[in-house]
Amino acid sequence: MVAPSRMSTARALRSGVDARVTASLLARKGRFGGVDDAHGWLADAARGRRMETTRVPIDELAGWRRDESNGYLRHETGRFFSVESVAVEVRGSGAASDAAESSGVTRWCQPIINQPEIGILGILVREIDGVLHFLMQAKSEPGNPGAAVQLSPTVQATRSNYTGVHKGRSIPYLDHFRDPVSGALVDIRQSEQGAWFYRKRNRNMVVEVGDEVDVLDGFRWLTLGQIAALLAVPDLVNMDTRTVLACLPGGGTALSGALSSASAGGFRDALGRSADPGAPAVHTTEEVLSWITAARTRTDLSVESCPLHGLPGWQEHDGVISHHSGRFFSVVGAHVRAEGREVACWSQPMIEPAGTGVIAFVLKRIQGVLHVLVHARSEPGYADVVELGPTVQCDPGNYAGLPASARPRYLDTVLSARDVRFDTVLSEEGGRFLGARNRYLAVEADVEPAADDPDYRWLTLAQLDELLRHSFYVNIQARTLVLCLRAAAVG
Repeated sequence: MVAPSRMSTARALRSGVDARVTASLLARKGRFGGVDDAHGWLADAARGRRMETTRVPIDELAGWRRDESNGYLRHETGRFFSVESVAVEVRGSGAASDAAESSGVTRWCQPIINQPEIGILGILVREIDGVLHFLMQAKSEPGNPGAAVQLSPTVQATRSNYTGVHKGRSIPYLDHFRDPVSGALVDIRQSEQGAWFYRKRNRNMVVEVGDEVDVLDGFRWLTLGQIAALLAVPDLVNMDTRTVLACLPGGGTALSGALSSASAGGFRDALGRSADPGAPAVHTTEEVLSWITAARTRTDLSVESCPLHGLPGWQEHDGVISHHSGRFFSVVGAHVRAEGREVACWSQPMIEPAGTGVIAFVLKRIQGVLHVLVHARSEPGYADVVELGPTVQCDPGNYAGLPASARPRYLDTVLSARDVRFDTVLSEEGGRFLGARNRYLAVEADVEPAADDPDYRWLTLAQLDELLRHSFYVNIQARTLVLCLRAAAVG
């Protein structure tokens, strides 16, 4: 049992961090200019960092080999990642990926990326003029739409990268994250896309530095408010930045107080109250944890390796592995030439989705407190069967021609909603996915799941904030939406 004095100290420390994070979120101008200056910096960086991605057949990828026994695609070093395949069966409550949601499918086979290495996604933070600034990087990835430069973390590296397997240049600022003695505001492992990665985890970190650090070309200090403003621009803030910043403390009473004084009785007031751990909630945190445990217990998810050659439901044609229906995703090959990267030229396989997805939170004010409808969702790559996902997470194109009963719950509610609080198309991890984009929405709607519905619950932002302090509770799509709501809080 933790002594009361230690608990009081921990609360005081957390309150102090909440206040500092809130102050940075409200700051649209920092030491180095405002939002327009950040746009200009990114535009300048884009002119000096060309990247060219050319599609090639997967069997012609330099440095990659097909395993004769099963058809798996592996790098010749045995490192980085491999493209494998699994046979999936899900029983019990909870939908597992688009394939399971479509017409009640509970068994399927699919390719999947296996990347067992735990990489580092790290952002340096420093207090400048009394406001927290985050050291962001202008970086392009081969799968970014148009290979565009995006706002990326200070460090974004796999273990193979930072141990030098790629034989490229060293990674700037890495030492701050390898073994931080102190100053870690965030240090937690989190999952990535469970539909495309098999048990992929990365170490999400925000590390505060007290002394000045050299700001290299391609890096810039920005406030959280400036980053929040950039989040409204399509495809500009990359996935790794979003997951790391979502794990920051959510502002608590500091954010609640700031928003309540600015918009009493309005949406921002309700959102601010949602960030307050003391505000009334539909369920207690203990009830939420019990619900998640029950969902993980009742969902029987079987994921077994199977050969990629002749994978049921999939075909190989012209060097591409695709689903016979043309839906879901394909595995393609890419050759990359890059300027300003640790390695100037390489080849790799990538996952290319069939369409643009819809990822959405349905919101509702309950007793004046904004609540988020979350979905206990299972995907084949999750480490612990179930994580909390958005209300809606799907590619609507996968349901074209199917009866209305086959469409994901609440999809039509989201697409027809009038009270839209956030709406931006954002791209996913460009290091492994080619042109993967999703429309992220947060909408208010008067919906009411059945009282005995085992898959959905209303949570406050404070409850999501508490879960985000731990691994594998909130999936990566929901983490992005949490950050989007914080951005909506400041307009």
